[in-house]
Amino acid sequence: MTTQTTHDAPSHITPITHIAIIGFGEVGSIFGAALVKAGHTVSTYDKQDKSALAVSLGVQAAATVQHAVSNAQLVISAVTASQTEAVAQAVAPHIATDAFYLDFNSASPSAKQGCAALINAAGGRYLECAVMTTVPPYGIKVPMLLGGPHVEAALPLLTQLGFVGANNQHAAYGTVSAVKLCRSVMIKGLEAMVTESFTAARHYGVEDQVIASLVETFPQIDWEKQGDYLFSRVIMHGARRSEEMFESARTVCDAGLKGLMPFAAAEQQAFIAAQRKAGLFEDAMNSKPWRERADALLAAVKK
Repeated sequence: MTTQTTHDAPSHITPITHIAIIGFGEVGSIFGAALVKAGHTVSTYDKQDKSALAVSLGVQAAATVQHAVSNAQLVISAVTASQTEAVAQAVAPHIATDAFYLDFNSASPSAKQGCAALINAAGGRYLECAVMTTVPPYGIKVPMLLGGPHVEAALPLLTQLGFVGANNQHAAYGTVSAVKLCRSVMIKGLEAMVTESFTAARHYGVEDQVIASLVETFPQIDWEKQGDYLFSRVIMHGARRSEEMFESARTVCDAGLKGLMPFAAAEQQAFIAAQRKAGLFEDAMNSKPWRERADALLAAVKK
């Protein structure tokens, strides 16, 4: 992993007042609302029309990426993992000189390195970011790792904006993404394993025995409660998590390994996401007992 460098940061510090957010889903809208509330000008572009949501939060909805990022001192990329590189390509021709580009997306180290090269070559200052937990309930204060040669210049400005969970991790691009995505092999992989294992156990009527065995082996975990939580996370965010797991697989493969675990987890996350899209899970955005969710899934696959 190599450090990409461009021009030196200006010696003066100019407060950031205009922020552009590319992608106005859950993360983008949470950040946008917080920044507007703090008195900043925020513009956004989303390839899906999110203008009504943006206006309701006091955010300026732009018709194009160019209009969104024009004169912005900070551009936040908050899209799904598969769109990470496309957004950097779209922003690079229009980014203001010395504007920071904060990449929140769960993309592989090699993808982040490519984005950094694009943004820095265009005169911007690329900041690699790895969000280390779910954004709600932290909001703009969510714990995150930052990487790249421009972090030192950006960190006090980001703190002023409210990103108090930001920490400088490494000067080399790709490092903080490696931390996140290697971690995701475990975290999102556990989600995939639990949803598949528990559902199969439910089919055979042995779920209580399986959970009892897990409690004996890992007594520090409440597996019944954890099952409720993990099922809910996959049902709510399976599509996004599947993309992240494909990026985790890319990360593992770039290390010379096969990526078998993240590839399998990506497929399981995508499978549950497809079931939700087909209308399977009632009240999908709320947590329910995992047994109810497993029963619904079993009923669907047996049709």
